[in-house]
Amino acid sequence: MIRKSCFLLLVLLSAQALADTKKPLLMEGKSTLYQRVLTVPEARLHDQPGDRQGVVAIPFSAFYVYERKMLQGAQWLLVGADRHGGLAGWLAEKDSISWNQGLTVVFRSPVGQDRVLMLRDKTALKALAEDAGGEEYRQLYEQAVQGRLPADSPVVAIQPASHIDIRENFYLVPILDFEDTWLGTEQARMLKIASVPLSGEESRITAQDGPQKEYTAGLVFVIDASLSMDEYIQRTREAVMKIYDRLGDAGQLGKVNFGLVAFRDNAGVAPGLDYTARTFVTLEQGRDPGVFLEKVDQLAAARVSSRDFREDAYAGVQQAIEGMGWQGYDARYVVLITDAGAREGGDSLSTTGLSTPVLRQLAQDRGIALFVLHLKTPAEMANHEVAEAQYRELSDFPGIGSLYYGVPTGDVEKFGTVLDSLAGQISAQVAQGLEASPQSTEPEAEQNAHLGELQSKVEKLGYALRMQYLQQTKGQPPRVFNAWMLDRDFRQPQRQAVDVRVLLTRDQLSDLHDILRQVLRTAEDGLLSPQNFLNELKSLAATISRNPEELGRTTATTAGEGNSLVDMGFIGDYIEGLPYAGEIMSLSLDDWQNWPAGQQIEFLRRLEEKITYYRALHDNTDLWISLDNGPVSGDSVFPLSLDKLP
Repeated sequence: MIRKSCFLLLVLLSAQALADTKKPLLMEGKSTLYQRVLTVPEARLHDQPGDRQGVVAIPFSAFYVYERKMLQGAQWLLVGADRHGGLAGWLAEKDSISWNQGLTVVFRSPVGQDRVLMLRDKTALKALAEDAGGEEYRQLYEQAVQGRLPADSPVVAIQPASHIDIRENFYLVPILDFEDTWLGTEQARMLKIASVPLSGEESRITAQDGPQKEYTAGLVFVIDASLSMDEYIQRTREAVMKIYDRLGDAGQLGKVNFGLVAFRDNAGVAPGLDYTARTFVTLEQGRDPGVFLEKVDQLAAARVSSRDFREDAYAGVQQAIEGMGWQGYDARYVVLITDAGAREGGDSLSTTGLSTPVLRQLAQDRGIALFVLHLKTPAEMANHEVAEAQYRELSDFPGIGSLYYGVPTGDVEKFGTVLDSLAGQISAQVAQGLEASPQSTEPEAEQNAHLGELQSKVEKLGYALRMQYLQQTKGQPPRVFNAWMLDRDFRQPQRQAVDVRVLLTRDQLSDLHDILRQVLRTAEDGLLSPQNFLNELKSLAATISRNPEELGRTTATTAGEGNSLVDMGFIGDYIEGLPYAGEIMSLSLDDWQNWPAGQQIEFLRRLEEKITYYRALHDNTDLWISLDNGPVSGDSVFPLSLDKLP
């Protein structure tokens, strides 16, 4: 009896402890979004407000704010690493940056455009924008570049001259506020930012401070190994061996590593194909010509045909993107060689579920340029037009254009000419290394305007990558607090100067994926009956558990009510107020009811693309950043582009 009473007492005490668990403070005007801060370098966590001693916090650690207290004219914050009452200590407010919605700036490469100016206040920035490209801007810009800013200058800092690649050297420039404006005829956005280098050093970097290691490239061939591809496989082998010979003669072996992935079609429905995608040569193995030759000799075309004129090419491309170990390569290329169209994510035989836009985005997330050599063989003529449109979109590289080449009739000799030109040009660019001036090129072997166009794009791409290499640095943005900047180039308003990203945790992305997946399934089930869809959606919203910090979670006050996914609580106020309004967030359910079936299906296709991207991004652990330098976990972050939000 005593044991039973003690047990009941423990249960009651545990329940009381749960009820007494402290909750973080809510943001003003928000019902589900908690206050959060980032620590600046050299910030300390204390046992009590005003303590002299303390433990140094990891720079840019994210904390929830549980309590605010004034002491001798200074405000102190009681903070915790999670929202469940796990307190970390007291933090002086001056050692923190308010950062409630996770917005951050990513600087684009300054090559070919002005570096971004940071001004003291919004008024000065707005006045400068109204006189975009005028004399005042020119003078301020020259002073900033030369480091001769007078004490009363409205400019407080300038973007470093060197490019800082956020994929290789993560940094944060939190956005604290924003306001829309106009730059000439272009709509622009003024951003209030704070920037604190992760190291104690200011960022005063020039191109001479750039990297010292040799410029290297990884080039992976993704080749169709279906029926009748033997001669193309052999010709690819010959092209690579030619490049090895050239590199060896020039003493450059190891500066360009080759890999090879073969693909067929879904082997699950055609077992005679043996595999859907297989890596024959990794980039590390491809450092050695002998190993490459030995491995490629094991590759042969299939001896049975696949189900139809399409192949699962995206399985091969995905394997090249995710399974090659691209770290350490300054230039990254994947060359897809195929005579067939690819199975899109919606195809029942697709093993990846990835659409063309999603696969292209995954490549761009890793800085990989995708080339496509499309063999327009007579046997696949019926699919040529569709496949070309598909591959032109897949190979579109920002600022360069589509890296697509269609080989007429699939002629092996013409294919070999193009392949030799492409691989040779890339290798030559790497061999010349720091000679970053663009070179004019003439089509090799034949005066082919189409080949000349591809060579011109390869030259531009190589130049851009070499310049990025020359400009990259392990530095940080300058130290500024509460400065204002414009997201567009003053002298070229049509060009974005920076990208705005939202820093999502891996858990948050997982939650967003799961919620939208449920919405998609509900919508698909309700296509034939829009009213049933609305009722099911309201029921789904009402049953989703309350969890304010996680994306996509509803609240008791909004569950099952409203006229959009946001109103109903599927996409909570975590992303309300962001400088972006996606079609999924803003979709009116009245509009949905009035849409014809075709429009509904197209909307659901775009929704499924985003869901697929979230899943693929979540599973790519090497893309996630742990702010505490620990292993990848649910708290690791990724700077997601705003246009990838729902």
